[in-house]
Amino acid sequence: MSRTAPSRPADPGHPTPDPMRWKALVFIALAQLMVVLDATIVNIALPSAQQDLGISDGNRQWVITAYALAFGGLLLFGGRIADLWGRKNTFLTGLVGFAAASAIGGAAQNEAMLLASRALQGVFGALLAPAALSLLAVMFTDGKERAKAFGIYGAIAGGGGAVGLILGGVLTEYLDWRWTFYVNIPFAVAAAVGAYLVIREPAGARNRSPLDVPGVVLSTLGLVALVYGFTRAESSDWSDPLTVTMFVSAAVLLLAFVLVEAKVKAPLLPLRVLTDRNRGGVYLALGLAVISMFGLFLFLTYYLQIVKGYSPVSTGFAFMPMIVGMITGSTQIGARLMTRVPARLLMGPGFLVAAVGMLLLTRLDIDSSYAALLLPAMLLLGLGMGTAFMPAMSLATHGVEARDAGVASAMVNTSQQVGGAIGTALLNTIAASATTAYLKDHAASATTRSAQELVGLKAMVEGYTSAIWFAVGILVASAVISLTMINAGRPDEGGPGAPAGAGEDAEEELKVPVIAH
Repeated sequence: MSRTAPSRPADPGHPTPDPMRWKALVFIALAQLMVVLDATIVNIALPSAQQDLGISDGNRQWVITAYALAFGGLLLFGGRIADLWGRKNTFLTGLVGFAAASAIGGAAQNEAMLLASRALQGVFGALLAPAALSLLAVMFTDGKERAKAFGIYGAIAGGGGAVGLILGGVLTEYLDWRWTFYVNIPFAVAAAVGAYLVIREPAGARNRSPLDVPGVVLSTLGLVALVYGFTRAESSDWSDPLTVTMFVSAAVLLLAFVLVEAKVKAPLLPLRVLTDRNRGGVYLALGLAVISMFGLFLFLTYYLQIVKGYSPVSTGFAFMPMIVGMITGSTQIGARLMTRVPARLLMGPGFLVAAVGMLLLTRLDIDSSYAALLLPAMLLLGLGMGTAFMPAMSLATHGVEARDAGVASAMVNTSQQVGGAIGTALLNTIAASATTAYLKDHAASATTRSAQELVGLKAMVEGYTSAIWFAVGILVASAVISLTMINAGRPDEGGPGAPAGAGEDAEEELKVPVIAH
């Protein structure tokens, strides 16, 4: 008998797979691509939008911050809504809402309208992202099929941001900044129509417990305070009174959230999702890895455009090796090996390969060759991240009960969102301090205009390389966490519905049947 999922007889241990699952994957992946693209595509268009709408330098950060606060703050709530209301319903609502918010952003006539649209995008993105990942988790339960599905999803999650840089550059340079918003509409419409027709959510996978309102309030306010604290630290100062207040408030609110979740009957985020050693390790390793990657996107974008003089389009295409590396690492390395080796033996080495690529970038100088330095560094970064992200995405929902798939998926996005906020603020601060120190030591020797410009560029690159050293250390820490905290066997032995402890040992895992809900 063939070992492929469709040929298995229907039984409680191996339910008949949904025949439309692969078509559903196309539309889920399309929606995920739209959300990930939006994280970077607007960055390229921001200078043009700022000039067109008369947004002040002080307020321009809110175009990014408004989205980050709404998205990051509401992710856990969005994941719980998916579990309660149904993942397909939540997915479709998120798509329609995201498209409408994008239309408002593209048609914005003033600053307030643009900021409102970005906040709305964040709200609907917080519904869409966890619903997309949890749909995959409950639809793909066969090990080999799950590996392929998460390989595709992981490649998109990892490489979509770089694709956004390319698309943002093309749209801004050849059309208009408004098209960085309008481009979401065809993505959303196609994904919504396709999802409506082909997605069939498994029966019995909903969590119909009453909504934990105190948990929603505390988690949302705590995450908003945390993300805003890091965002403000980047633009103001780490000792700024409001920045400190945000961090203290976030700590108090999130601690209160944990205490509430430990006591309520139907928690927003069941602590069993977090306390599982493997899932906790995945969330922590992913969050740290994203810290390093978000800072890198920012630094390389400025380096290529300001230091090397690349156009927005050329800058976007310069990231192509990273995209190719991520797709290759995810689909050709991670997906092929995920059913054969434990996740830690993909994640740990993957993060170390990415760290080697990051280490090469510490040699950046104003006259560095793209072909000799940037290209191999980005290839290694892409390969490493793609290889690590794919099993991490799968393991994040491995062994979780089907009714918790939404919040478990939301935690993946939350760790990435918080990691992105921390990475942008922390690495920017390190870079700015190093740049200032370099200028202080060398400005006096620059007596001509050309010499001053040269010192300014060297100071900028010095700041980038100083911050990249920290990013190298962060990736090594991700590798160590992956190799020590994560002790699951192959992350393909069960999706949602597998016993919570399944997979803690590779040999034992083979003896544990998958119990489908």
